[in-house]
Amino acid sequence: MDNADTVFRIANLIVVAGWLVLALSPLRRGAAIAFARIAAALVCGIYLTLLVRGLMMGPGMPDGAGFGSLDGVVALLSRPESILAAWVHFLAFDLFIGSWQAEDAPKAGVPHWMLLPCLLLTFLAGPVGLLLYLCIKASRRDKALKA
Repeated sequence: MDNADTVFRIANLIVVAGWLVLALSPLRRGAAIAFARIAAALVCGIYLTLLVRGLMMGPGMPDGAGFGSLDGVVALLSRPESILAAWVHFLAFDLFIGSWQAEDAPKAGVPHWMLLPCLLLTFLAGPVGLLLYLCIKASRRDKALKA
């Protein structure tokens, strides 16, 4: 197993622990949210390390790489190191969004059983889980306003 595989496995294990704790968050919500945010911060540190290593010690940017076009992004992500950094980026942000959902749910009147599918979808397909949570939150707010 090479270094990139090790980083991939470590980052995944850290965020899976964070997600499992969030799923159990009604037991100790504050501690679960703090744990998930610490896990997200650790993964942010891994991302920073990958970014700095890639910029300072990498082979340089591939030809045509950049954010101005789809082809530029494809070129930017054409190396395994770049894909690893992008993956870790997703892991960190999605977990942080999940921790925000778990923190916000009680204030928004979203019961935990309704939060669980949002957390699962945020873990698997980030923006879809966030969209579901925002829709549930809005519908709960609308029902509270009509009551």
